[in-house]
Amino acid sequence: MNTPHYINGVWLAGEGSDVLTVCDPALGEPFAELIAASSAQVDQAVSAARAALPAWKATPVAERAALLRGFAEQLGRRREELLALQMRNNGKPRHEAEVDLDDAIATFSYYARLVETQSTHRDVELAASGFTSRTRLEPVGVVGLIVPWNFPLVTSAWKLAPALAAGCTVVLKPSQITPLIEQAYGQIADSLRLPAGVLNIVNGKADTGAALSNHPGLDKLSFTGSNGVGGQVMRSAAAYCRPVTLELGGKSAFIVFDDCDPDQAVEWIVAGICWNAGQMCSATSRLLIQDGIAEELLPRLQEAFAALRVGNPLTEDVDMGPLTSEAQWHKVREYFAIAQAEGLQCLTGGAALARDGWFVSPTLYRDVPTGSRLWTEEIFGPVLCTRRFSTEQEAVDLANDSRFGLVATVASRDIARAERVADALEVGHVWINSIQAVFVETSWGGTKASGIGRELGPWGLAAYQTVKHVTRCLG
Repeated sequence: MNTPHYINGVWLAGEGSDVLTVCDPALGEPFAELIAASSAQVDQAVSAARAALPAWKATPVAERAALLRGFAEQLGRRREELLALQMRNNGKPRHEAEVDLDDAIATFSYYARLVETQSTHRDVELAASGFTSRTRLEPVGVVGLIVPWNFPLVTSAWKLAPALAAGCTVVLKPSQITPLIEQAYGQIADSLRLPAGVLNIVNGKADTGAALSNHPGLDKLSFTGSNGVGGQVMRSAAAYCRPVTLELGGKSAFIVFDDCDPDQAVEWIVAGICWNAGQMCSATSRLLIQDGIAEELLPRLQEAFAALRVGNPLTEDVDMGPLTSEAQWHKVREYFAIAQAEGLQCLTGGAALARDGWFVSPTLYRDVPTGSRLWTEEIFGPVLCTRRFSTEQEAVDLANDSRFGLVATVASRDIARAERVADALEVGHVWINSIQAVFVETSWGGTKASGIGRELGPWGLAAYQTVKHVTRCLG
């Protein structure tokens, strides 16, 4: 990858001092290297986006929508290539990589439709006579987008599609761990003849991200990632009093009432913690089980965890792949050690697999105290902590007792109760009797320390628009 940076419509070699080593996590071996962008190249990218903004925001909505549909179509044409790259660089099983790609395609298609049907001008009825007033929805401007490594193709689409639909120009900074998949967006921009400077891509490590988030030429920054880095991004934005969207961490609860089918509950629980090897901000890593079903559910859950096929998605038929990075592998192993030191009861797992690559076993702990670090901290791995509860109110209180507030799941045959509990949970999204089905029409984001703002749905488009009022005196 000699020219991994896409700036002002041109692929450029990196001029930074950092080298990005891209690895296959199933083998624990590198397969590509990239030279990071320099701070000067980040500045070039922001300048290119600024220069392209006037023409792009004046581009008719129908033309912008057509280009978004072009992105969706071109992603589909690259299907096998993109699936293979996600499996190799992220360690995703094929069925998970397929969901990610289909999600990205659906996102571009959705925002093409939405921006075509959205009214950008609206008259406002005033109580006072002698005046008229109207609103205009306008693009925020030049936007920096920083995306994570766990769902790189998807999180980029969630930001790129609405930003471009709104008429913004963008500078995208992928994760240093998975920098290759977003190259497809630059290649598609070339094939569609997207105007130069509308989409720019700069790769790098922390210095590159800091150069972008601290740049005075941005009008907004949207970030998905850890709370630690999110706090730095927020401080950078505060220096310029500019808006941010932050999608951060989670420590989400799955509540199982004793009237639900235990086999069905096991299926939903496993999906909520082992999809993408648990490397999800939305992982339901705290399982709350009502007393009446606990002794029936836990052995089935233990058996299901032990039966999961963990391996290399490129060479084996697997249910779960490796952790995506060596650093994440070490982090999860540290939590295994913490669990031992705390004396937690491990029903299955709790160790790295004895093979090449960054694999760990799906892990289940029972009766975890609320003061345990495994109960309160985001692990980002296939590690599930369980506790029992007696009453509905106790379940709600335990679920809400967290600094995070991203998602939750409720399992119960009593739909009225499930809906009541969903309304009481302090989170951004609740599933009832379901896997974590995410639809582009619904919002994504959380409360508390899980972030600021929303992505997806009309809220995702509004995040890249600003409201202008025009009031005229008729006298």
